[in-house]
Amino acid sequence: MPTEVAAPDLAAAANAVGLARTALEQATEHLAANGGIDANQTVAYDLAHAAAAIENARAVLDYGAKGDVEARIACAFVADAIHDFVTRLIGRDEQWGIDPTMLSEAHGVVSAYRDPAFLAALADQQGPRHLDDDMGMVQDTFRRFAEDKIKPVAEHIHRTNADIPEDLIQGLAELGTFGLSVPETYGGWATGGENEYLSMVVATEELSRGSLGAGGSLITRPEILTRALVKGGTEEQKQEWLPKLATGEIMAAVAVTEPDYGSDVAGLKVTATKTADGTGWAINGVKTWCTFAARADVLMLLARTDPDKSKAHRGLSLFIVPKPRGDGHGFEFTQDGTGGKMEGRAIDTIGYRGMHSYEVAFDNWIVPNENQIGGEEGLGRGFYLQMEGFENGRLQTAARAVGVMQAAYEAAYDYAANRVVFGEPILDYQLTKVKLARMAVIIQSARQFMYEVGRMMAKGEGAMEASMVKAYVCRAAEWVTREALQIHGGMGYAEEFPVSRLFVDARVLSIFEGADETLALKVIARKLLANAE
Repeated sequence: MPTEVAAPDLAAAANAVGLARTALEQATEHLAANGGIDANQTVAYDLAHAAAAIENARAVLDYGAKGDVEARIACAFVADAIHDFVTRLIGRDEQWGIDPTMLSEAHGVVSAYRDPAFLAALADQQGPRHLDDDMGMVQDTFRRFAEDKIKPVAEHIHRTNADIPEDLIQGLAELGTFGLSVPETYGGWATGGENEYLSMVVATEELSRGSLGAGGSLITRPEILTRALVKGGTEEQKQEWLPKLATGEIMAAVAVTEPDYGSDVAGLKVTATKTADGTGWAINGVKTWCTFAARADVLMLLARTDPDKSKAHRGLSLFIVPKPRGDGHGFEFTQDGTGGKMEGRAIDTIGYRGMHSYEVAFDNWIVPNENQIGGEEGLGRGFYLQMEGFENGRLQTAARAVGVMQAAYEAAYDYAANRVVFGEPILDYQLTKVKLARMAVIIQSARQFMYEVGRMMAKGEGAMEASMVKAYVCRAAEWVTREALQIHGGMGYAEEFPVSRLFVDARVLSIFEGADETLALKVIARKLLANAE
């Protein structure tokens, strides 16, 4: 006899989330009292990820109150998040400082909403997004662009490691894409408030659904530079650069990471020293993983302006470094009059193609004084100014991950509906339905959490939640794209189906914009412990 499917019970789901949050608080206090993060890195890492999933579960409860399908999605996600928490906890309860039985009351929720019959019914139920009319228009606009302009060239760019066509960049510029976060005063579309953040994540998701490397990531770098300028640029710098960023007249890349220093930027070695005549700065050293550096017109570069390394972050300043355009195979430029050199070596990658990443070497490359962001007041504040953009970049990266997952779900569902195995479409098999249901549940729940974090950031809050949504969603994207590829069987491993591109693209998401381990230990776990004191 078929198993009776449980009705969604949001009160029970909310109670389960409350139990999980209490357990996490207890674990955090135990960790703080027993050596902290460095002595317990494995537990701290799992704690950070469990906290991110449970916070996402809390956020999706509000979505669940908006309708029956929404309630089913919310209950399924809560059950999945608590199940994940328990699997991290089991066998390590002493290190966590938790009695596992304190979660026993949540067992009924996990059992009911991880039931295969309950999940299978959600295989084709993605749930509405509940965007208002303005955001719905943003979604429609960027989805059409992705369908009409990005998707037709996405596979060619990926397979040939080609440059992003200029007509894509120009088309996005004409839509106002690069001005979404630029204040209206400086020629952009941003008016403050939550719509500024929501329009950015909605647009990013839709473009990433078309292609991560040739669509969604084009917004991120101008966004990071824009945020840094708005936060700490002089009025003259804002007047000079923000209108050009808004129209796409200039495209930006970010040069922060160095060969020996990734997320640990306090030790950066690239230097900026005053020129003999005092009119500029000479940049020397090597940056790496500088995405889009060839095509970019300017680099947002973090450099050491104070040779005293004991000052760590406080010795770093931020620069706008103009450069000629190059192509994806690498570049070498020499400055007229000064002889300064800039050389970029392309770093080939398994995915995320189109943007291209580079190792960039600077040899006395001169930048004028007026390009040091913030002027005298900005000296030594470069780290903090670039973090203004990077925090929002984490939210954007979550949006990119949601877009990639959405594309993977759609590809898997379509293939499952049309592929016949043992006499029936594989969509009719329970296992396939459960996989697709979990994809749909994860995607919509992550999307709703992303919206909530955007609203928080519009109020000047949500920095840790931005890290949480990035940490959770980027790991989830690996599972979703992996299962989407698996549903395709052997054809998923063939390059003629886009799902193989989505799979390798998803892998980069938990590496850039804050490596997963650093984000979990140095940001999320650290903040959790600080709050517990």
